[in-house]
Amino acid sequence: MNDMTLMEKTVDTQKIKIAAKDVNVYYGDSHAIKDVNVEIEDKTVTAFIGPSGCGKSTFLRCLNRMNDTIDICKVKGDILLDGEDIYDKRVDPVQLRAKVGMVFQKPNPFPKSIYDNVAYGPRIHGLAKNKAELDEIVEKSLRRGAIWDEVKDRLDAPGTGLSGGQQQRLCIARAVATEPEVLLMDEPCSALDPIATAQVEELIDELRSRYSVVIVTHSMQQAARVSQKTAFFHLGNLVEFGLTGQIFTNPEDPRTESYITGRIG
Repeated sequence: MNDMTLMEKTVDTQKIKIAAKDVNVYYGDSHAIKDVNVEIEDKTVTAFIGPSGCGKSTFLRCLNRMNDTIDICKVKGDILLDGEDIYDKRVDPVQLRAKVGMVFQKPNPFPKSIYDNVAYGPRIHGLAKNKAELDEIVEKSLRRGAIWDEVKDRLDAPGTGLSGGQQQRLCIARAVATEPEVLLMDEPCSALDPIATAQVEELIDELRSRYSVVIVTHSMQQAARVSQKTAFFHLGNLVEFGLTGQIFTNPEDPRTESYITGRIG
């Protein structure tokens, strides 16, 4: 019991990285996200779980304004990153996405070399003064993506020639190359085999020391393995949010319990 109390204390002192207040999302007339309030901590893995179509990916995409790319999508409410409103008119979404990186469900390397996949972001954001600095960023990012040893001798080879698990780790390296503060992952393992999944999960655990990581996952086992905090979404509502251990062993809301025990899903 003491351990749990200690753990709760440790988590509670974490800095709030993202605060969402009264967030509502509409696709045309459809009300996809309803009054979501949540605080996401720094240097913590937060998992979003819930049945298909419950709004977890839609909400994740609000955190780096990916929904801006959908004409019929309207986002209302406040989302603050380090206390600043990311939907403020003065915020450039391109700069925001350098700070809030994203990894998608299906690995999507650019049709370029492994090196250029990682160098792309730092180049467009002017993060390197010369080739030597760019080389350093590429190596550091590939190391953080836990793929450097596998690709260091073939950086000129196309990223699309890697295996699925390697491509996903390359996409993670590409996302961290712009020195983001938050990493969003939308079901990053659903297209991967069990071995590649285990490698990406291990990597997520390592990335937590440097970033605030938010992961949408269909797999409750994955949420239990990689996250410290879990949010359960159902029909566009954030039903429950808390320490992962508590959500899985002693949820407060009957809907959470029904989902976790497999009665709804």
